[in-house]
Amino acid sequence: MAAPKSSSRGHPGRVLAFIGVVIVALYAIMFSTGDKTPRLGIDLAGGTSVTLTAKADQGRNGAVNKSNMQTAVEIIRQRVNAFGVSEAEVQTEGDRNIVISIPKGKNEKETAEQVGQTAKLFFRPVLEATAITPQGGTKLPLTPPSTPPASTPPASTPPAAEPGKPQGRVIPNLKDASGAPTPPPSTPPASTPPATPPASTPPAGADANGITPELRAKYANLDCSLPENRGLGPVPAPEDQPTVACSRDQGEGEEKYILGPVLIPGTDVDSSKAQLPQNGSVGGWEVELKFTDAGTNKFTKITGDLAAGKYPTNRFAIDLDGVVVSAPSVKAEIPGGSAVISGNFTRSSAKDLENVLKYGALPLSFTKSDVTTVSASLGGDQLRGGLIAGAIGIVLVILYSLFYYRGLGLVSIASLAVSAALTYAIMCLLGRSIGFALNLPAVCGAIAAIGITVDSFIVYFERIRDEIREGRTLRPAVQKAWPRARRTILVSDAVSFLAAAVLYVVSVGKVQGFAFTLGLTTLLDVVVVFLFTKPLMTILAKRKFFADGHKWSGLDPEALGANQRQSYRSRRPRGRAAGVKEA
Repeated sequence: MAAPKSSSRGHPGRVLAFIGVVIVALYAIMFSTGDKTPRLGIDLAGGTSVTLTAKADQGRNGAVNKSNMQTAVEIIRQRVNAFGVSEAEVQTEGDRNIVISIPKGKNEKETAEQVGQTAKLFFRPVLEATAITPQGGTKLPLTPPSTPPASTPPASTPPAAEPGKPQGRVIPNLKDASGAPTPPPSTPPASTPPATPPASTPPAGADANGITPELRAKYANLDCSLPENRGLGPVPAPEDQPTVACSRDQGEGEEKYILGPVLIPGTDVDSSKAQLPQNGSVGGWEVELKFTDAGTNKFTKITGDLAAGKYPTNRFAIDLDGVVVSAPSVKAEIPGGSAVISGNFTRSSAKDLENVLKYGALPLSFTKSDVTTVSASLGGDQLRGGLIAGAIGIVLVILYSLFYYRGLGLVSIASLAVSAALTYAIMCLLGRSIGFALNLPAVCGAIAAIGITVDSFIVYFERIRDEIREGRTLRPAVQKAWPRARRTILVSDAVSFLAAAVLYVVSVGKVQGFAFTLGLTTLLDVVVVFLFTKPLMTILAKRKFFADGHKWSGLDPEALGANQRQSYRSRRPRGRAAGVKEA
């Protein structure tokens, strides 16, 4: 089967112009987007490393096993990616640890704090709520205690607020995602006394809502300004018992709560999305959440119970590790397992709530066992070392090319320069498009690719030299050598690319950076050889310096040991009279 004709044979100048236009276009995009340098990984730019250690849990999925650890890794990785952090690494270490490496950046601190949470998400009913004013922590009751004093309010007392909804404060609202009008509850909350929540039997001494005197005392003394009171602490609250919690918001909007037993676990949330109002509605940002099949049935019943006044308030708390992220009110039963939470959300706060609902539930509890920071100076030292190693490799290749190939060495150097220009531009642009970040193994992959690229040039040059040794002149030698060199180059690069692809798939962490860079530069090697080296050699074959085999061209027939008799015959003018006898 004949090899396809090279497009660079007839119009090599056009091919060179094409690759020149591509390079100019890539750099124009770089400067227009401001991506003038590649993004750097944590080992080069510095950042934070967080180690989480799994602990035995008495909850629903407490077993510390490979399956639960892998599920936790995937959820944490999604949570980190949701913050827009590039090249963050989440991987297991041993059988109980998860290590999260976060590169230095604008979201580094916030991301480190978020992933450090054990991230167990629950939906609990709000039994009581108290607003906390920004001035000195004065507490304003939002809901009556479970056993209010029997007294008749004076005639001048204004109408009672909706249970759980303080006057002058905006409480998020939970409603049907379909946009259907909210029907009135079957039984007005004001006329229905609080009933015993549908949970386990209240402990001894507890009131009808399961609140013990000890829990009420803890609630009265709960100071939400203290960091240690803004989480579960070392002993998580039992899922089947009431507990106390603070809101995540501090300052205006801060509250503390008594929450009932868990009604819906976070694992029953199927998806969530921050969005502007749908179905022609008008308003600010809201968050849509959808439940799984199992969660849909629970959610329908519980929203009906909340709206019907079967709990002291009609509010539903989203509890993330003992901190209430949001506590919307419910005015009607919500069937179908799809609802939206609306309120005074900004785009940022709606996106944050979306992330909590989407990535908040982990199958295990974790403790933050170690937090370390890699300084930018140390990362700079490693980057400098990698660049020095690359520079030494390039210099050695250049010296070897000039020493062994002489004039052809200039072609090799020019091809390397084109390959480097393409590689740099693509790495810069990939940082924005796919979040690629250059780490130390990736630098090593780029250095190793220098040898692969130069090897392709050597294959072609040696094929040309072989043709000259057979007695051909340079122009036919360049064309004759190309089909055989092309096959060898493609096979070699295919093997290298396959190895890089397999390594990328089976490896984790920084090793993937090595595999990605190696694969990328291997593809660029094919582009450079086909669109630059081959057409450039076609043009140079017409130049006297190379065509006549100058001793510094690297193509001197005498120095290559060419077959002089064959060379003479191939150069003998055609049309000479045949049959002339030699003397």
